[in-house]
Amino acid sequence: MRCVLLVPVCLLAACAGSVPALRPAAPAPAPSAPGVPEQVSRGEAVESSGAASAEEVARALSTTVEVARLVSGGSSLRASHLGFLGAPSRAAALIVERAVQLVGVKQLGRVDRGVPDDCSGLVRLAYMKGGIDLVNHGFLNGENAVSAIYRRAKERGALHQRRPRPGDLVFFQETYDRNRDGKRNDGMTHIAVVETVELDGTVTFIHRGSKGIARSRMNLLFPRTHRAGQSGAVLNDFLRAASKGQRAWLTGELFVGFASPTTL
Repeated sequence: MRCVLLVPVCLLAACAGSVPALRPAAPAPAPSAPGVPEQVSRGEAVESSGAASAEEVARALSTTVEVARLVSGGSSLRASHLGFLGAPSRAAALIVERAVQLVGVKQLGRVDRGVPDDCSGLVRLAYMKGGIDLVNHGFLNGENAVSAIYRRAKERGALHQRRPRPGDLVFFQETYDRNRDGKRNDGMTHIAVVETVELDGTVTFIHRGSKGIARSRMNLLFPRTHRAGQSGAVLNDFLRAASKGQRAWLTGELFVGFASPTTL
């Protein structure tokens, strides 16, 4: 008898908006882990078909904590609900608070009809609580909401590859076949809000998926690893489902960058 393992996949709604997308260049290689040397983020990453060994995870944890100590000037590190690199700004705290309140909501239209019922609508609602309108700069011709917010973050110097803080935006590319041509050429397609950052580098973010507002995880030390060992903690959730002979893709593989609300 053959046993089939069904892997839960966080399928995405069409969250990039309904405006026809411009076809960007081929996606850039997966970025290195924020604040971690290249040889750690890439050299120790394992393929999605394998699993990180306990030794690798322990080494990653040690490296992550050491980097955090350097960034924080040697201050005491304590994991908490709001991360460990200092308290977030008031705006960031309000953003996270609103995002957490929305977890479990199936349709954003039941909460606020002023935003689309997709991933961009979720981050817009959360950021409104912090006094930030993410799309008041307008849209370019053919631009979707995620691309417009990414452009805003880039123009204002908010984009970064450092260790994120709660309340930061997190951008993903190629999370679904937006133009339905069977190719990975869809550019920016998903956005979320960082909720927590753990000492082992695992980021928990809140986003709008196919089943509503939910939490997912990402660890950029092991971007191509789903789980640490056979029964270990989940490092990266699946973000793009397998289709047409292509494998499923993990959050760490589709990650593009973070953006801080302090400069948005």
